[in-house]
Amino acid sequence: MIKGIFLLSGSNFFGEALQRLSEMGLFAYILPIMLIFALVFGILTKLKIFEENKSVNAIIAISVALMSIQFDFVNVFFSELFPRMGVGLAIILALIILLGLFIPNKSWATYTILGVSGVIFIIVLVKTSSALGWSSGYWWYYNWEYVAVAIFILILFGLALSSGGSKTPEKDPMTLFRKSLFGG
Repeated sequence: MIKGIFLLSGSNFFGEALQRLSEMGLFAYILPIMLIFALVFGILTKLKIFEENKSVNAIIAISVALMSIQFDFVNVFFSELFPRMGVGLAIILALIILLGLFIPNKSWATYTILGVSGVIFIIVLVKTSSALGWSSGYWWYYNWEYVAVAIFILILFGLALSSGGSKTPEKDPMTLFRKSLFGG
């Protein structure tokens, strides 16, 4: 028994432990089931479709979660998406820290963070879809102009909507976002 404990305390203990958990199906089955269950249950509870009957929400959520892993589609999608999302979140966190250190409480800093976050989100989705074979560079090569024009129109639309009417600072979502990032 003591010999076994010392063997587990080797330099690669966590790597081996994660490998064993992976072999047991934690990452391919258990975590996707838990994630999908939590999302579906949360949405059903928030929408109150079945009033306050949480047992019906739970049955539907567990059914959807179990059916979603019937084939390897969800497992492969999650295994491609979440590592890329982790890198994107690390970049966004570094940007928030740098902007928070040098430029506190400036509205353009918040818009910069949101813009960079949007670009990273799009990059993560494009790279994930390419890794899964859903889209190819061929499509982007011939259609990037249309995507750029659509993004430009959406930006103009957003600017037009944000310029109309006055908002109270307490209710403005950008003010709340800025306060949550930089304090104050």
